[in-house]
Formats: sequence, C-alpha cells, structure tokens
Amino acid sequence: MQFTSVNKTFEQSFKKNWDRAALSNYQGMTLFYRDVAVRIAKLHIAFEQCGLVKGDKVAICSRNQAHWGVSFLAATTYGAVPVPILHEFKPGNIHYLVNHSEAKVLFVDDVIYEGLSAEEMPNLSVIVQINTFKFLYAKSQELWDIREHLNESFGKKYPNEFSPEDINYYEDSAEELALINYTSGTSGFSKGVMIPYRALWSNIEFAKQAEPQMDNKSEVVAMLPSAHMYGMMFEFLFEMAVGAHVHFLTRVPSPKVIMQAFADIHPSIIIAVPLIIEKIYKSKLKPIIDKNKLFFKIPVLDKMVQKKFLSELTTTFGGNFEEIILGGAAFNPEVEEFFHSISFPFTVGYGMTECAPIISYAHWNKAKLNSCGKAALNMEIKIDSEDPQNVPGEVMVKGDNVFLGYFKNEEATASSFTEDGWFKTGDMGVVDSEGYLFLRGRSKCMILGPSGQNIYPEELEAVINNVSYVVESLVIEDEGALTALIYPDYHQAELDGLAPKALEERIQGQLPDINKELPKYAQIKKIEFMPEDFERTPKRSIKRYLYQRN
Repeated sequence: MQFTSVNKTFEQSFKKNWDRAALSNYQGMTLFYRDVAVRIAKLHIAFEQCGLVKGDKVAICSRNQAHWGVSFLAATTYGAVPVPILHEFKPGNIHYLVNHSEAKVLFVDDVIYEGLSAEEMPNLSVIVQINTFKFLYAKSQELWDIREHLNESFGKKYPNEFSPEDINYYEDSAEELALINYTSGTSGFSKGVMIPYRALWSNIEFAKQAEPQMDNKSEVVAMLPSAHMYGMMFEFLFEMAVGAHVHFLTRVPSPKVIMQAFADIHPSIIIAVPLIIEKIYKSKLKPIIDKNKLFFKIPVLDKMVQKKFLSELTTTFGGNFEEIILGGAAFNPEVEEFFHSISFPFTVGYGMTECAPIISYAHWNKAKLNSCGKAALNMEIKIDSEDPQNVPGEVMVKGDNVFLGYFKNEEATASSFTEDGWFKTGDMGVVDSEGYLFLRGRSKCMILGPSGQNIYPEELEAVINNVSYVVESLVIEDEGALTALIYPDYHQAELDGLAPKALEERIQGQLPDINKELPKYAQIKKIEFMPEDFERTPKRSIKRYLYQRN
C-alpha cells in the first residue's frame, strides 16, 4: 500500500466534517471539528511565536479529555513530536520523562501541576494549562506576552472568519518520527518508544479495513488511557481520520460509569481490556451459571438461556456495536470460553506499544478460541522455534507498524532486533496451519520447572482468578517453589459479612482445589495476601518485576 501523510489525512477529515461533533467530555462540553481546528490554529501561532520548530518535543500529561486530543493534534499537525505521559505517574517520573524527552512545551492539568516544579524541568519554554490553554509558566516575559496577545495575533492572521480552506497541516513522511511513547512494561523500566508516521498510517489503514462500518456517523467511548498507544490509536487517532465522534470518560472508568456511558452513547465499536469483561462475568453471570448448572445440561433450555445471556449482554454494552476488541492483557480462559459459547461478538487482538500497537487480529466471526488472530495488515509474524506449530518460541514481527527504536537508548534498541531486522517481542507463542497466533506468556516471565518445564505464570493465575473474592493474582518463583500473591476483594467480602481474616482463610482453603487444576510441576506451595492492588503499567498490566524474589 502507498503511504499517505497522516496529518494530511486529518486535514481532509477536518474539512469534510467541519460541522460534525469531534471530541466530547462525557456529560460535559462538545467540540465540533471546526472548534478543534480553531484551537489548533491558535496553538500553531503560539508554537511559532515561542520558537518551536519541526521535530521539537511537546509533552502532554493530563487525564483523558477533549483538550488532550486538541493538544496532541496541535503538536503533530505543526510538525512537532507529541510525548504523551500517563497522568498517574508520580511527579518524579513526570519530571524525568519531560527532561529525558527534551520537551520544550508541557500541556498539563491543574491537579497534576500542583505536584510539579518548573525548576525540575529546565528545558521547558512554557507550561500550558490544558483546560484553558493559559500559560502556567513561561521562561521569559516575551513568552508571557505571546499568550496575552494570542487572540489578537489570530485575528491578524485570519481577518475573515476561520474556514476549512485555512487549514494547511504539516505534511509528514513515512520514516519520520511521529511521537515518543514511554512505556513502563511489565518486565522492566520505562523506555521511550519512537513511533514513525508509517506506523500511525498503517494502523489507521488496518482499522479502516477491520471496521469498514466506522465513519463520520460513528460514536466511540474512550475509556483507555489516551497516553497509551492502544487507546490513543483506536479510541482517538483512527476516529479523527474517519470523522467519528469521540466521547472521553473524564473520570475513573469504573464498571458503573462505563455501563452508563454505553447506555447513553450506544458506541459503534468498543475497545477494552479483558478485566472489564471479566468483572461483568464474575459479578453478574457466574453466580447465575453456578446456580443453574442443571439447566445447561438440557440442550433446549441451554440454548434459551444462552440466547437470554447474549441479549442482555448486548444491551449492557449499548446494543449498537459491531464487536468488542480486547487487548493489553491475557483473557481469562474460562470467561473467554463462555462468551465464545454464546456467540458474543468479541475478539482478542495482540499488540505492543512498539507496534503502535497492532500485531494480530481477527474479526469476531473469524476468531478462534484462545487465539489473538492473524498477522495484521502490513505485518509479518515469525515464531523462533524449530516447530512453530507445536513448540512455543519467541514471537518476532516485521512490518510498517514496527517502531524506529528507543529514544536515546541504542543498547536497548540493538538488543530488541535480530540481525535480519525482526523485532523480538519478548512474548512466547505458536502459530497454527492457518496463521492464527496463540500466546503462551512472556518469555521474561517464564519460570523453569523442576525438570526443565516451561511454566507460564499467566496460565496459573487464570485458574486462581476464578476463585471467589480474588480480584487479581501474581505467581512468582520463591526459593525454588511457586507462591501466589493474591489481592482479595476485601470490600465485597465486608458487604457479604466476611471479616478480612475469615476471607483469607476461605481463600487459603481453596489451595488444594486450585492445585488440582494445575500440572504436578506447577503446584502452588503457598498463598500470600496483598493489602492493596498491585502496581500497574499504563495498560493495567501488573509490574511483575517489582514482585520477583529470585
């Protein structure tokens, strides 16, 4: 396929969809494409007057909101390089990432800025309050004056009303650096992933082919962190390219808030992580299934019950979606099997920040149970194994989606690629005869069993996570044996009249049943309880390296 400029794609979309809704804060303000275009034009004037040049870095650190989208688009369409930073990072991390990226401008919201210090980020020329676009800090009086007279400068540049014909965005090229995305992956510390424009273009083209029904009448709920590649690409950038309407959840995306948003907005597509679906299954469906096991053994009743489940679930998710695409973490096999059995329209994709993010996917009606699809458009997958269909090996990929390398980290870049240019994902998997990929865990998390067996903790955790009152678990190697760290649902237990000690004893009592489902070489020796949830990455994966003991 022939590369086309990503920014020119946005330009055409803005011109075509001038009077359509573009970005909304859920239950708050809505910006039409024309409003976004005007704000971008004003920011371009400010960038130019502040001395920002093509390739300069613009950091963005705020919760999901419409102005996050405006700030990102203003940077990229100017020819600058956006650096999205997760707003949940601690102040020290934000200072470090702003400095490491060499950002000249920082967009930030008030709550985050309270914990920051401009003195700790000496390369910044200005710090911009993202809700109002007022300056919170400027390095000189001249810079303060630029903001003071911005409306006047805008009026001089566009004396007539700003129109679609006034839009002329920066024309990017395929190998050019589009953005830097910092990831604190589950097996190590943050690295700045350098994403080229060809990767953004390729992901957008993939999404157009995968979801051809998406257009300028489509509605999307953005609930994943926009600062992370998965949410950024498929809940924001793709939508802007096709003229869709994005509704940002501006608060913590609890199941209650998400379900209400789905009911109000009726999204055309749903991008999610497995945890959301698993919570619904555990809280709403599993108790009914456990009580009515006899019904499921009678074929006619079983079909009727399945149909009812499917209908209620479809309504729960807004009733207007083509499919739910899950990614970012492994899906619990029991939950996946149930949803598959009732023909619920979900699919599990696979991606990484380094591929902006998509690697593999299959539409829900072509998906295979426990697989994450086939190589996506413009991508190739290879398994580093003598028998890739049967013996797991490292998943390696090539294609337009693959990143340029890690910013200012040549050593990490070199170690991530083979001599012939394949990117080593660090994940283990097999492929079947039709090219479907089946993941077997992360190679860096893999534990060697007593007789050299490969133990994938994720598979053990899936069994443990099915136990009542277990929110999340992590299996680690501990003095030659396996220990399960468990974060229980203390709150729910309290509501059910269970004291913390009684809850822990109850879960401990399940250990023999857990081990019955596990191979002999992968038995859990002991359980330890976590007083609070595990520390997580932007993708909501557990930071495994923090809990290793060997």
